[in-house]
Order: sequence, then C-alpha cells, then structure tokens
Amino acid sequence: MTPYYADDLVTLFLGDCREVTEWLAADVLVTDPPYGIGWSKGDWAAAKGRQKHDGIANDGDTSVRDGALTAWGAERPALVFGSLRAAYPAGWKRMLVFHKPILNTGLFGNRLPWLANWEPVFVLGEWPDQTPALDAVVSTGAPTAGGYSGYATRYQHPHAKPVDVMETLIAACPLGMIADPFAGSGSTLVAARNLGRRAIGVEIGEEYAEKAARRLSQMVLA
Repeated sequence: MTPYYADDLVTLFLGDCREVTEWLAADVLVTDPPYGIGWSKGDWAAAKGRQKHDGIANDGDTSVRDGALTAWGAERPALVFGSLRAAYPAGWKRMLVFHKPILNTGLFGNRLPWLANWEPVFVLGEWPDQTPALDAVVSTGAPTAGGYSGYATRYQHPHAKPVDVMETLIAACPLGMIADPFAGSGSTLVAARNLGRRAIGVEIGEEYAEKAARRLSQMVLA
C-alpha cells in the first residue's frame, strides 16, 4: 500500500488499522486509541460558544482498540492510553498516569470539586528486566490543552497528546520501530522522529492524517 506520508524515519498510512496492517511489523506499540466512551461535543457545546465535535471514529465501544491489541499480541511491549470510564485493556500490567495541565483542562461536563486532569496509560506485553528508575506520573510542560494556545488547539485534534509526554514515554521503550495504529494528528510520530526512532502510523480520518503529514513535513518538534 502506498504511504500517505513518508520520510527517512516515519511512515504514515491513511486507512483502518484493521485493514492496513503494515504497523504490525514494528517492535513497540505506543498509541492513543479510541477509548470506547462515545465522546463528543454536540449541540450543547456549540450553543455555549465552544467548538462542536461529533466525536472520535470507532469510539462507541472498545472493540476496535481491543482488536488492534489482539492483532499486536500479548507478548510485545505496548503503552496504551485509556479512560477510567471504559473497560481496561486485557492483560495490562501497570498503570501510568498522564498528568494534564490544570489550566482549561478537566472542566467540560464536570460538576464535582476535582478536575478530570489525568488519564491512565496502560503497560502491556513483555518488557526487558530492569531496575525501576522512572516516575510513573508523566507530566507535560505545556501550560494548557485547550484555549487559544493549548496543544489540542494547535494540533487541531480534541484528544491530542503533547509531544513532550510522548517523548518521555517513547524514551523509556525498548529499542526498535514504534507503531501507532491510531495516529490522530501525529504526536507519537513526531516524538519518535525527534528521538531518532523509526515509526509507522495509521490514521483512519483523512482530515487528521493531513494534519499529521503537515506537522511531519514541516519538521516541527512539538
């Protein structure tokens, strides 16, 4: 299959990762799949002056995520973002924490005293034996996710992850090619390239594949 984008380190395909299987040739899976929570910002958000978004492809349940993880296999190392409101992936071994910036984060649909400002990152598969030395809480230097200057706004994807977080996670991974079958706007691919790692991604939405290709072709670092 012809890549949607390719350079010396990164290859990106447009399509469904269940059909475009080139990513299965990689060595480490680092991905932010649809969580299975049916997320959207519909008419209520638009009425309140917020940007309307009809949702993430295949986010109605966890079947697409789980199918991708089954195809990847239970033995190869993987880091998979998720939600506390959905079923956890089968066979997870550790839960890391992505600590989001507090400004403009964790407010939408939340009427409790506590911000929803963290997400789990599930560790799956077999990893090299080593003495633990890294913090299980991974934070970003970005001041905000939303607003005019937030990383989700700049990357133009509502669930985008900041590149510095992806770099921290990838730097802890075993050597080899990184796979992201749910590439979104390309943060995993950009982070892998920044670290000199080969990476292969698949994105089902052409709008987001174009955004990822643009970021990669412009040699952005963040």
